Parts: sequence; C-alpha cells; structure tokens
Amino acid sequence: MGTMEDMMIAGTRALKVCLECSGESSFPRHMLSTKHISKVSAEAIFEAADYAHLWVNSRKDQVHVNLFHEPSTRTRVSFELAAKKLGMNVVNVNATESSSVKGETLLDTVKNLEALGANTVAIRTNEEGVLGDIAWCSSCLIVNAGDGTNEHPTQALLDAYTLRQKWGTLEGKIIAVCGDLEHSRVARSNYHLLKTLGAEVRLAEPLFVAYRQPMLFEEVRPFDSIEHAIEGADAVMVLRIQHERWNARGGGSAYLQACGLTKERLALAKPGAVVLHPGPINRGIEIDSEIADGPHSLVLQQVKNGLAVRMAILWLLTQRLTPRA
Repeated sequence: MGTMEDMMIAGTRALKVCLECSGESSFPRHMLSTKHISKVSAEAIFEAADYAHLWVNSRKDQVHVNLFHEPSTRTRVSFELAAKKLGMNVVNVNATESSSVKGETLLDTVKNLEALGANTVAIRTNEEGVLGDIAWCSSCLIVNAGDGTNEHPTQALLDAYTLRQKWGTLEGKIIAVCGDLEHSRVARSNYHLLKTLGAEVRLAEPLFVAYRQPMLFEEVRPFDSIEHAIEGADAVMVLRIQHERWNARGGGSAYLQACGLTKERLALAKPGAVVLHPGPINRGIEIDSEIADGPHSLVLQQVKNGLAVRMAILWLLTQRLTPRA
C-alpha cells in the first residue's frame, strides 16, 4: 500500500471528480443505473480502478452490506472482497435469512440496516425499478447489484473497463450484444454506458424478433440475425440464456441455432475481435467452449476486473461520508 501522498497523486483525476462535485448532477450519490453515469464519472471510476491497490484499508470502520434476494457468485463475492479490501466491515444477507420471508418490505429492511450503522448496501432483487425510491428514503449509499430485468450497472462498468484496458478507448468501436435482450439487465446497462463512452452498440436477439418484432432500448430495433450484428464488430458480448424463460421457445438447441456464438460466427467479426460474457456460461448453448477458453475471450479478465471496479465504486461513493460518531 502506498503512502497518503502516493494515493493523492495516483488518484488525482478520481479524487478531483469526487471531491469537487457539488452533487448528483456531477457524480452520482448512488449507483443505480448507467443512464445516470456521465462519461467523466465513468472515467473517474476507471481511473480509481486503475489504482485500486492503493485504496486498501482506506475505509476502516465503515459498514457494507450485501443484500441479495437472488442467486449470485461473481457479483456477491466481488462486492464482499472489494469491501473487505477497503477495510470495511462486511455483512452478507440473503433472502432465506432475511425478514423478507416474514413479509418485510425491501425498504424496511434497508431502513433497519441503516439503523444498525450500514454505510453502503449492494442490493440484488427481482423487483424492478424500486431502488430509486429506496435510495431517496435512506441515508445509506445504494448500489444496484441487479434489479429484475432492469439494470446491472456495475457489470456494465466492469465490462467497459475491460474493453478500455484492451483498446485504450471505446470511441468508434463496434460492439455486438447478442442473446436474450428481452430479459437482460446486463444488456440494458451496457447499452446506455457503451453509447455514453462513444461506442456503436448493435443488439441482436433473433428468436425474440421472430416472435414480436420488438422495439427495445429507446426505440432501437434489434438485428434479426446474429451474423449481421457480428459482421465487422470489434467485440461480441454474449448474454446468458434465461433457462426459465426459453423452455417454451424450444430450449437450448433453438437458442444455440439462433444466438449461440460459434467459430463460424465469430469469424465474421474484425480480426482480433474480443468476446465477453457476464457469466455464468452455458457452454455449447450460448458459446462454444473453444471460444470461451480461447485467445479471443476476456471472460476471466472481466471477473478479475469486477473486484477493482467495485472497489473503485465503493471508494468513490463513500468519499463524501463523514465518520460516524
């Protein structure tokens, strides 16, 4: 760990953004949606993530709670490790252990955690769009760890950070997002953030388009062919299949035929194109194992970067906090 002077020098940009912002209009008070993240705020997060090793033990005596009402491995573990590396006291709560099984609302749960001294709360819930009201009513800093099919902003941030590491900038890059768009919070958050960072985002969900011809993501019509979306792309982001929603549409075999990333499809992208996946991977359905484990894959780098990015987010959000008495 560096000295305080090292921390101030290394994180100049991130510190400047956080310390000089006058409110939510500059850097968000909570991390709820990529719609509310400006390009400068995203760059501040990336800058802080670059120097995540310097923020170790910088948030001692603060309390972080993971309140997860849906299953998770990567997101929950990385939030726990991020908070612990920052020196925070960490409490993990899942649905089967919380008072929600007794009928308590999510807001009441958060208010009780606040009364117990929680500073930050990462929430995963199947309730869409409720976290804004919770953030408004609570003094805790709320981080959206996935709310139904709505958004998953920290996943989008770590995805963009991974691409930034690869390319240096996302300006002018073509990114194809392919899979179950209808139910994907990852796709929604990535769509907004990647556009903010200057990328061209192509959306492809062939099976759903065949059923309803939808207009999604601010009146954008998805490509009706994964091949057309991937052609000439700099990156392909493969989405996780929603098993519980796809059975009625022919199951995994239909998904693989319409949306799965194969060597033949990846060959349509630009030479050297990279592949991302939020996990967990369903091999042979969403993506060929040869691609998932191959030189194009950034999947494990995404997981690794999730720790640094979530450390950066917690560090930046708590920068304005005054120590509790």
